[in-house]
Amino acid sequence: MPEPLVLHTFWRSSSSWRVRIALALKSMEWTGRTYRLRAGEQRAADYLRLNPQGLVPSLEVGNETLTQSLAICEYLDEIRPDPPLLPADPVQRAKVRAAAQVIACEVHPLQNLKVLDMLRGRGLDEEAVSGWAREVIESGLEAFSELIAANEGPYCFGEQVTLADICLVPQLGNARRFGARFDFPRIAAIEAACNALPAFQLAVPSRQPDAELT
Repeated sequence: MPEPLVLHTFWRSSSSWRVRIALALKSMEWTGRTYRLRAGEQRAADYLRLNPQGLVPSLEVGNETLTQSLAICEYLDEIRPDPPLLPADPVQRAKVRAAAQVIACEVHPLQNLKVLDMLRGRGLDEEAVSGWAREVIESGLEAFSELIAANEGPYCFGEQVTLADICLVPQLGNARRFGARFDFPRIAAIEAACNALPAFQLAVPSRQPDAELT
């Protein structure tokens, strides 16, 4: 019998959104525990015992706790390989990981709540903070767009949804929140193709049980 999955999450967290997409693509059932990030609930002592970073998401698998969204997605891919989130070819697999990491490692960490609060704490006003987020998102999406520009097909790397698509779609949600431009070749078409899939529809923030929390 599969071990129960408990996702520690927040509806608007784009990194949690990535994991929800992966779980939906794999048709894996889970229960959620919500943390209101602006209220600092993710820094409570009981949660820090699970995830010392005080970040969401975390995924409890039986007696184990996994952290970091890309690590969680790759774990899910290993225990349930169909449909695959990474190509079989080693070069293509590395390219998918690189594109995903542009967002997960370079863009998102610089425009997330923790960093923006640090900027506010150093005296930047809201216009400057939002401008920082927009610049980070736009430069990252420009690089991402170049990395996938030569590929054909409805998704970032062809006919199969990959980890790159799982990272891209939530980041476009953040782009809209901050008014960033993302009129780059292929990106709008990729988003539309992804959002036509039931798994992506199930994972959208507005459909989560905690969607009214702030």
